[in-house]
Amino acid sequence: MPIPGTQQPEIIQIDDTLRLRRFDNVYDFALDWYLDGDTTYLVDGDPVPYSRYTLDRMYSYLDGYGELYFIEYLTDGEYVPIGDVTFCCDDLPIVIGPKEMRGRGIGKKVILALCERARQLGYETLGVKEIYDFNTASIACFTSCGFTESGRTEKGHSYILYL
Repeated sequence: MPIPGTQQPEIIQIDDTLRLRRFDNVYDFALDWYLDGDTTYLVDGDPVPYSRYTLDRMYSYLDGYGELYFIEYLTDGEYVPIGDVTFCCDDLPIVIGPKEMRGRGIGKKVILALCERARQLGYETLGVKEIYDFNTASIACFTSCGFTESGRTEKGHSYILYL
């Protein structure tokens, strides 16, 4: 669901090889990401792989929560989905699915692009509800974008960025 009173862009072009594409309810390709226990551990703190039902519920929830996008990377002249991200003022859940695409600065570029969108929309802050303490890559990514700890959660910390 788009942010009330705001049109969600179909495409947010980040650079020559990276873009965000508006969620379109076609996501069979994403199940592979969430069948990986390492990925679900980083997302949920639990290594249990998702079922199709769980993936359906997750995307339905996120699409109703904020602007849901697929992260796409240009490969052999074609944009290929490699992750997803939801843009909302109080949370920015992001997943880079294929392990070989992690640690390449893609998440940081996505977050910085969404920080710019927030500025354009007049937001004063952006938040992240929780990053688990063991998810050091995600912590490093968000803090390198200027987010700071704003509170303690059950398994980690919440973060905020003052725009």
